[in-house]
Amino acid sequence: MAAAAPGTLGSLQVGRTRLVAACCARLGPGWRLPGSWTTPRVTWARGWVPAAGGAAPRRSYSPEVNTEDELRVRYLEEENRANLPVPTIAAIDGLALGGGLELALACDIRVAASSAKMGLVETKLAIIPGGGGTQRLPRAIGMSLAKELIFSARVLDGQEAKAVGLISHVLEQNQEGDAAYRKALDLAREFLPQGPVAMRVAKLAINQGMEVDLVTGLAIEEACYAQTVLTKDRLEGLLAFKEKRSPRYKGE
Repeated sequence: MAAAAPGTLGSLQVGRTRLVAACCARLGPGWRLPGSWTTPRVTWARGWVPAAGGAAPRRSYSPEVNTEDELRVRYLEEENRANLPVPTIAAIDGLALGGGLELALACDIRVAASSAKMGLVETKLAIIPGGGGTQRLPRAIGMSLAKELIFSARVLDGQEAKAVGLISHVLEQNQEGDAAYRKALDLAREFLPQGPVAMRVAKLAINQGMEVDLVTGLAIEEACYAQTVLTKDRLEGLLAFKEKRSPRYKGE
């Protein structure tokens, strides 16, 4: 797919599951983008990896940037590359079994058609989920129910998945077979106008805060909030509110 203008949306289709990434974020120092190509203010990429040595990135709550690379849309290629600084949405319009569901679980939000089928079915093959399923499914729906679904290799439809909290929205399938994808695009369009730095830092605060106790989580939130207060986008937001116009955020 060719690059598009800033603010557009991109997706990757894996079987009948589509992944949508949207919003602008800046890449921190020490990262490079393999397999990417750029146009002004747009970067399309497969993912990101540490720039040197293959070492894992250090966690940081600072939005300081030493690179001019800017991201509007990213293609997602593998489960372990869905940990992006931008909101990611999995749209499940058909089958998402085993690795397909694990890829969806790596996204921030999941939506599905009522006719979709999803489950971690690896125990039927005498193996276990190996792409994050044993860790992300309990975090999404609770340990007891996650164990039940993994032990039984049960397959859920969209309504059942919504009932257990596996997905956020369930849609009746349309004639084109892309009801979930259309819903994902609608959600992404809601996200696009917001402040890019705020979106990235909000996701960071949520993700990191969920891994620690409440007191530590609140400290993380405070540190992240402090970073947004100093941005040019915050001043632009206040000015736009005063002038009764839409803000023009630049991710700064």
